[in-house]
Amino acid sequence: MNLSTVASNAVTKKRIASIDIMRGLVILLMAVDHVRERFFYHLNVADPMDLEATSPALFFTRMAAHLCAPTFVFLTGLGAWLYAHPANNPPRSASEFLFKRGVFLVFIEITLVNFSWFGNVDTIYLQVIWAIGVSMIVLSLMVRLPYLLIGVIGFVIVAGHNLLIPISFDPNDMGYTLWTILHDRGFIYEGDIRVKASYPVLPWIGVILLGYFAGPLYAQTMERLARRKQLIAIGMGLLACLLVLRGFNIYGELLPWQSQGSALLTLMDSVNFTKYPPSLNFLMLTIGVTLLLMAWFEKLSNKAMDVLEIFGSAPMFVYILHLYVLLVSYRIALGVLGPNAGDFFALDHVWQIWVATAVLVWALYYPTKAFAKFKHSTNIAWVKYF
Repeated sequence: MNLSTVASNAVTKKRIASIDIMRGLVILLMAVDHVRERFFYHLNVADPMDLEATSPALFFTRMAAHLCAPTFVFLTGLGAWLYAHPANNPPRSASEFLFKRGVFLVFIEITLVNFSWFGNVDTIYLQVIWAIGVSMIVLSLMVRLPYLLIGVIGFVIVAGHNLLIPISFDPNDMGYTLWTILHDRGFIYEGDIRVKASYPVLPWIGVILLGYFAGPLYAQTMERLARRKQLIAIGMGLLACLLVLRGFNIYGELLPWQSQGSALLTLMDSVNFTKYPPSLNFLMLTIGVTLLLMAWFEKLSNKAMDVLEIFGSAPMFVYILHLYVLLVSYRIALGVLGPNAGDFFALDHVWQIWVATAVLVWALYYPTKAFAKFKHSTNIAWVKYF
């Protein structure tokens, strides 16, 4: 075994497998949702979803993707804590690391990611990568605060931002642009190129702060069994709070749930949460499930977990690559087969979304595996950003 192989293995062992596995899972769920947006756009879903226009299969396909953004942002905060507290080394500041990567993500969002959606730049949509980037920039400033205060601020933002719903601004008001970026999605610039803040960032800032606050769960001194117990306790606690708040329509969601014509429709209505911006109920459900899955992944070791770990170890590479594969695939399908749903080429059934995603994942696996190996062995700084 040569020295480069030894170095590569050493880097790999420093990574926490369950975190990469969790990130890999949500990347694949994200791929499902993006296949839906590309090949099922003729039946696009609203937020919250319209139960009269959304079949149960499409509803739960879309709902599975709700796990993605909260997990990405939460794990970004957790990863920042791990960066600041490296194993077997003294603590270091994560401020510069977070700021540079945050700026890089914002740049990637307004360039590569935006072009991948429509093949043009008529409108710049500030979406999840933007939200993560801005949240990282804010965290880069806040890591200088006392650790406990970071957790308190994160909790107050996540738990309390639903109280801000009555606040609104008209486009001509002085505070409109800032408030649209922070809490109410909408267009912040209308000219030759329009700019829309699709992911209001305030709740996501709260999530990244809570992720950073959760970092000590993965400290080297934390025993795995103790960590699993805490992950399960916190996850179950979040879901229990959700049952109370949502069950009695107390707080945390814009629209109350109501009894529907069937048990299935009633279930759908009760979990039909707001994502833009993410309501407290939305975040309790998704982060609660994420914590439980991470506890479960601590004890699993099989081929499926290995595949998820590969995808989770190079998330930005997968994100950009799969968007362009979908763009090219859709253009080819539309050009060869022609439109079959108005102006769109579309799949006929929801199950075909999942089949198409399986084919996409298979096509992406080996390029991702090769890039992950290169990423973890190279000394080229910018490669680490992917």
